[in-house]
Amino acid sequence: MTLTPRWRKVVLTLHVITSVGLLGADLVLLTLGAAGMAGFDPAVVYPATGLIGLVLFAPLALVMWVIGVVNAVGTKWGLIRYWWVAVKLVISTAFLLLVLIALRPLLLDALHLGADLPARQRASLLAAPIVSTTLLAFATIVSVFKPWGRRTAAA
Repeated sequence: MTLTPRWRKVVLTLHVITSVGLLGADLVLLTLGAAGMAGFDPAVVYPATGLIGLVLFAPLALVMWVIGVVNAVGTKWGLIRYWWVAVKLVISTAFLLLVLIALRPLLLDALHLGADLPARQRASLLAAPIVSTTLLAFATIVSVFKPWGRRTAAA
């Protein structure tokens, strides 16, 4: 399946918008995690973290992954034809699984426990966006520079 040039641009635009939105939400979570560790009111910081994470961050991660797969499958790049696309697929799939499996329960706790959130979970709410921001930045760099060449022979 190959997208027409018009649809390719639509899908690529949606992928960029969701990726930028995800990075923005990630930076908000990073800011809130740092604010919580710096002593800002945990009754405000952690419910806000949970709300933003559950309503914005997690859904955007899923939408970005789906649109990225559609973008890869519908263009000349393919899903695993080039190393850079395969690496992005692995990164974004791991990212999505970590968000849905590991981060989501933590965000639910932050939303419901607020100031009573244990210190270890508070630290995790700072560590998680540090890791995810790094992964998103790396995926962006890979998208721009497209390193490593073709993974498979031409079809």
